[in-house]
This record gives sequence, C-alpha cells and structure tokens, in this order.
Amino acid sequence: MSNLNLSEQELIRRKSLDELRKLGINPYPAAEYKTNAFAQDILDNYSPEKNNFQDVCMAGRLMNIRIMGSASFAEMMDSSGRIQIYIRRDDICPGEDKTMYNTVFKHLLDIGDIIGIKGRVFKTQMGEITIHVNEFTVLCKSVRPLPVVKEKDGILFDAVTDPEMRYRQRYVDLIVNPQVRDVFRKRTRIIQSLRELFNSKGYLEVETPVLQPIPGGAAARPFITHHNTLDIPLYLRIANELYLKRLIVGGFEGVYEFAKDFRNEGMDRTHNPEFTVMEIYIAYKDYNWMMSFTEELIKKAALDLHGKTEIIYGDNLINLNPPYKRISMIDSIKDNTGIDISGMDEEEMRKVCDRLGVPHSPEMGKGKLIDQIFGEKCEHNYIQPTFIIDYPTETSPLTKMHRSKPGLTERFELMINGKEIANAYSELNDPIDQMERFQDQLHLSEKGDDEAMFIDQDFIRALEYGMPPTSGMGIGIDRLTMLLTNQPSIQDVLLFPQMKPETLKVKAESQKEEYIELGIPEEWIEPLKKLGFITIAKIKEVEKPGKLANDLNGFNKKNKLGLSGLSPEAVGSWLK
Repeated sequence: MSNLNLSEQELIRRKSLDELRKLGINPYPAAEYKTNAFAQDILDNYSPEKNNFQDVCMAGRLMNIRIMGSASFAEMMDSSGRIQIYIRRDDICPGEDKTMYNTVFKHLLDIGDIIGIKGRVFKTQMGEITIHVNEFTVLCKSVRPLPVVKEKDGILFDAVTDPEMRYRQRYVDLIVNPQVRDVFRKRTRIIQSLRELFNSKGYLEVETPVLQPIPGGAAARPFITHHNTLDIPLYLRIANELYLKRLIVGGFEGVYEFAKDFRNEGMDRTHNPEFTVMEIYIAYKDYNWMMSFTEELIKKAALDLHGKTEIIYGDNLINLNPPYKRISMIDSIKDNTGIDISGMDEEEMRKVCDRLGVPHSPEMGKGKLIDQIFGEKCEHNYIQPTFIIDYPTETSPLTKMHRSKPGLTERFELMINGKEIANAYSELNDPIDQMERFQDQLHLSEKGDDEAMFIDQDFIRALEYGMPPTSGMGIGIDRLTMLLTNQPSIQDVLLFPQMKPETLKVKAESQKEEYIELGIPEEWIEPLKKLGFITIAKIKEVEKPGKLANDLNGFNKKNKLGLSGLSPEAVGSWLK
C-alpha cells in the first residue's frame, strides 16, 4: 500500500512495526502462547484472602494505555472481557536494559495490539482487580487504529453505531462493542436449546443438499447457478422441506436440520437473502400436536436464555408462557377488516383488495391475494404469541386438507411481535392431491408468478411409495434470535449480513482528465482525493482557496511527497 493512501496513525504504526523488528522482536510470532486464565474468570473468582491467581498467563488486545513514568496501567481484552493490568519498569526489565519498558511498551505499542502477559493478581487501593505484570510478549502488531470508544464500569459512552461500519467490518464491531459479541453467544445458545430438545426426544439431525435441481418447499424466487460438469442449472435451496420428507418416507420417525436457505428477494429489517432456518418433520403427528410442541420449544429457549418467559422487545412486554392464542386466518381478516372472505373467488378477492387499499397485481392468484390482505391488515397486530391457523388451500400447496373445514388446510403460523416466527403443517401425503397442487402452482407460474413452486416429480414418486401421517415445522432462527435478544434488525443477528460491495457504494469519482481540465497538476490529483475532494463538484464548493492550499502543502510535507508548493492564487485559478 502506498504511503499516500495511509493515515498519519497508520504511518506511525508501520514505523513502530519496523522499530520492533530492528530490536529483534517478531511482531507476528508463530509459536503457541499457552494461557491459563481468562479475564472474566479472574474478575469473578479472585479473592484477596485466598490470594489465588498468583501465576497467571493470559493474552488479549490492549484497549487502553495510561503511561505514568516508570509504572503504567493498561486495559486488556480477551474473549471473555476486559481486565486492568499494571506494568512496572523494573519488574519487566530487572537488569540494566530497560528497552522492553522504555521503548517497546511506552512508545511502540498501541491500542489494538495483542500481547501475552504473565503475572499475579492483586487489588488496587481503588479496589480494582488488576494483574501485576512481570513479563509481556508481543503477539500481534495492529497497523490500523481502532475507533475510540469510552467505557466506564462496563457502560459504553460513545459506542460505534454507524451501521455501514458495524455490518461491513463486523470484526471491528465485535472488538469495540462487546455487547455485540453477547448477542451472537446468545444466538448459539438458542440453537443449542432447540437441539437439546430435539435430541432428548430421539429425533435425528441430518444434512440435505444446498444445490438442488428443483427449488421446492416454499414459494420464493431462487438463486440460479450452473454446474459445469453436469451441464445443468442448479438452484440454491429456498427450503429443505421436500428432502426432509423424503427421509420420513425412508423410515426415519423424526428428522431436523439447521439449514442455510437462500431467496432472491427483497432485503429489509427482517429479510436477508441468506438466512438460517430450522425445519423438523415428525411421523404420526399433526399440526395440533405441533402447536403444543412449538410452545414447548419457544418456552424452553426463553428459559434457557433468560431464566424467565417474559421478555422485552422494543416497547413491548411479551409473555412466551403457553398456551398461545389460536385464530383462523379467515377470522383474523374478518376481525381486523370487518370483511368475511370465506367462499370468495379470485375476482371478489381483488375487489376486497381494492376496497381495503391493499396493493395487488394481475399475476397474483387467490392465495397470494389472501396472504397480501393478511400481511397488510392483520399480521402487525399480533404482539403476544398467536397461532394463525387453518389457511386457505390456495396459500398452502404442501399442506393436508382440513379434516372438517372444506377449502381450508391444516396449517399454522406463529406470530410474535407482529412477525412470523414459525410455520407448520399437517403434511400432505396424498401423491395424487400433491400433483394437482403442483399443477395449480404451474398455472400461477405461467401467469407470471415468479415465486410459484416447480413440479418435483421425484418428490411425487417418493410420496407414491407412501409417507406416514406427518407434521412439519420451520422456525426462522434469525427472527427468533432478534426476538429473544431484543434486536431491531436481522443484520444485528447475522455476523456478516449481505451488503452491496464497497466498490459499488463509493460515490462516482471524477476522472483524472476532469481535474486536469481545471488546471490541476496531475501529481496533485491523488492528494486532493485523499483530502476528500473526490469530485470536481466538491472542489467547486471551496470558498477559501488559501486554506485549501495550506491543507495540500501540509499534506505534502507530512507525507514527504516532494511536490512543488502551491500558492493560494494557483488553487484559486482552479475554482474559476
């Protein structure tokens, strides 16, 4: 990287890097550094009376350095948290050579550097548990400065909140915002909680294909790729449902999978094109059993995470203790709009959409229109856990017909805080009926619905061999994590959310020729851009050419570019 593209801090750190090497210190050593303690363990368990932790070896990142002559304090952060360390020159350098303290620690180490320390734990006169260091080792020199975050007593005063930086540079976010790490630890605990419940009941965790010849199991637009060897198109899965059902056909009684699914659709606070879903299928069960099982699952996750079933999400207090309210989709629409849609055909549904001001388009079939009304007028009203049950056939092509309500299916969606958390069916296992449903989806596709399902002939063949009565359920892990950790955006619970590449986000820069047309010498174009003048329009906004000349000349001197100086008159000529 050219020095021209480096900030002053980056230049200083690279100089320190060179100085360390000149002193014979490898700033990136390869050897294992054996530790025996973590910061939080020390803070939780140190006792002055027991005088424990007298031979501590830990490693972490310097987050604060307070030089105080021949003795200094600093703060180190490891994976568990932060702890204060105390370094005294004569302890680090017992002999005549004081280089490790006077030069290395005081002048060549920076916030963000990773070091290993050995020492003993004590409590300062201020009552702070501290490690008295008698040896330290440089483990990694950081050549890019971290954002500065102030913290006292575990409270952040100016946490980094810029979402562009936080989501794109998650590694920095995790360093400077320790509460973010806690969210992802909780995400893992949620998954562990679900897995414990499934395993305790003897259900088998499996893996199914991500690349599929036919995208099935949901109504969604897929991502398409190409397999060169087979010379066929393949799709990133939109759901793993149809493969898991094949396993039920094959004789497993209960199977589940934590899967990455992909849908080539919009992005917002609750949708990401790549997301995590848990799907489980259990033979000889129906959607009534699955509702009770889902209540058990949600309650267990809340208890495992918080020790209680009442949680806060935004401004709402939500009680996750069963039983949950149950209401049919048609009754929900009637309650929230005053319109009974039962028995209506597609054209009547379009008139209802017009009457309610619900947007719709010609390619939408009856099922999509019903779903659109529910989404626009009903969904957001269900803050407390509510099962929306008994969906119209048109909205549920993989669901068994209701045993007592013609035109409806045995399906539910669990709504919490106005969002779908879980979706489940009494699974359709009649191969003739399933084929007819797939053909109905084909007609929707021909009308222009790019989310309609494909016909999966192999899945039909599997059903023809016989699938026992089965109930299946899927839970969006990202949304469940949002709910249980009180996070407002799906991007806050994904370590690396999908974002537009930085190269596409950079504002269109003016071309070199445009600068030259203004009379700007070619050698001054990069310094101008480095100072933020990436467009001609930005240069034209300058009101004081003398100040810009001083800034450019200062940049020239600081970075030792050796360019000829600029006069205010010369800069002023660019602005005419």
